This record gives sequence, structure tokens and C-alpha cells, in this order.
Amino acid sequence: MKAAPFDYVSPTSVEQVTRFLSEGDGDAIVLAGGQTLMPMLAMRMARPEMVIDINNVSELAGIEETNGEIVIKTCTRQADALASPVIQQHLPLLASALAFVGHTQTRNRGTIGGSLAHADPASEIPLVALTMDAEVTLQSTSASRRVAISKFFTGPMMTIREPEELLVSLHFTLPQLGARVGTGFHEMSERHGDFAMVAVAARIELDDHGACKAAALSFGGVDALPVRIAALEDTLISNVIDDAVVEAALAEIPSGIDPATDQHATADYRHRVAKTLAERAIADAMLAAKGGAA
Repeated sequence: MKAAPFDYVSPTSVEQVTRFLSEGDGDAIVLAGGQTLMPMLAMRMARPEMVIDINNVSELAGIEETNGEIVIKTCTRQADALASPVIQQHLPLLASALAFVGHTQTRNRGTIGGSLAHADPASEIPLVALTMDAEVTLQSTSASRRVAISKFFTGPMMTIREPEELLVSLHFTLPQLGARVGTGFHEMSERHGDFAMVAVAARIELDDHGACKAAALSFGGVDALPVRIAALEDTLISNVIDDAVVEAALAEIPSGIDPATDQHATADYRHRVAKTLAERAIADAMLAAKGGAA
């Protein structure tokens, strides 16, 4: 099939992008990497009146370290983020997850913001953002707002972004200097680069006595959106994490996720895999935290 007719515009500034979005009145769509949008257009699953190509907006690409946080602009290529020394040093969880995002060819075009805006519940980048308590900045012609990623996703392929808003950046707060923080990421897919049947990201911070000071575990591919299980995290926090504590924490998983059965895996299989991957992610995060890795 071919895409239905649409108007194509290629703005060079955020101001122009938001103006086009406003004028589009809900019938305009943003083209960044196009790894999801182009097939949707070709199959006529998306039929916008206007496609806004943001690839010529230079201010929407790049990675910055500023004011105690890492800022990743929306049109930053996934391959560039994966290769970034800043990401490797300060956001190893994102670096680990990016290696599982599609294939080299798709990462060369796919963008950080595009993955977030698409909001696939099995996608790796939203999972990492949730684990790291990241925030996104949304811009319209009249206002800018910064939203916690935990409030950004509302369902499969659904977010709180309004039709006239552009997702312009993703923000990660850096840990305090000397913090004993470790991360871990694991996923299961039919082939490397395919969408995850189950993915788990973990972040653990230890105090000076080796007890868990903070914990975050996020699960992808097992619910309508990326999820964290508060009861699991609470079981880890304030305890020295040993086998008994981990087992007690893992016992909270069945009530915290609601996986579906589809052509790739059954719900029961996803439950079992989620527990195994969570155990591995916790172990990796603990090892990194004890070694002083951030």
C-alpha cells in the first residue's frame, strides 16, 4: 500500500514546529526517525493531514550535561546516544538498554524522543526513563511544561502529550557524587533486536553500611504500559539485600503485572520470565553498586 495524501513541511525551528502542530488541529504528526511512522503511513494505520519533519531542527538534537542532569534532545539518534561517552559514563542503564533497541540500521535513524512519544509498552527507552525517574519537556506555542515520566504514559501507544505539543527533551538527574548506585538490564525476545517479550531494568543505591537506600525496578512487555511495583521496591529498601530479601521482593511480581497471551508468548511464560530477569537485574545492580559504578 501507499500512504494516503498529506501535506509535508520541514521546519527549521521549534517555534515553527509548534506553530504547525497548533494549526494542524490534531491532524498533524511529527516525523523524527520514522522507524515506526513510515510503516504506519504505508499501511494507512496513520492518515494525518500534515507530516512535520523535524530533522532539520538543529536545536532538537544533541546530549548535554548541565545543572546536575543529562538532557537528551528528542531528535537525538539512538546510535549517537549509544556511542556517547556522556551516556556511557553517567547513564550506563540507558547504554545497556540501547544495545537491545532494534538493529544497527534502525538505531541509525531511530530517535530517543520518537521512542518515548510512540509509547510502546515493550520499548526499552521508556523502561529506562521510568526506572531513572526521568522527566520530559513538552512545548507548545504558548507554554512549556516538564512532566515526570511516571505520569507521561497512560496506556499502550498513549501519552498525556496534547496534539499541539512537541516532546523536545528527556531529562535524567545525576546521582550525588560518591553515591553507591548500580544498574542492571535484561530482556527476552525471539531474536536480538525484536520487541521484548519481557524486559526488566533495575537501579539500586546502597548506603554506607551496604543496605539498600533506594530501589527502582521497571517491567516492560508485561502490561499496558511500563510498570514499577512499589511493594517489590519497598521490600528491598532499608534491608541488606540477600537471597531471602530478593526472594521476598520477587514474590510481589505476580500481583504487580498483567501480561497478555499472544502469538509470541503466554501470560504464564511472561510471569516466569519476569521473575527470572528481575532476579538477574537486581544481581547486576548490586554488583555494580558494591563496585562503586554509577
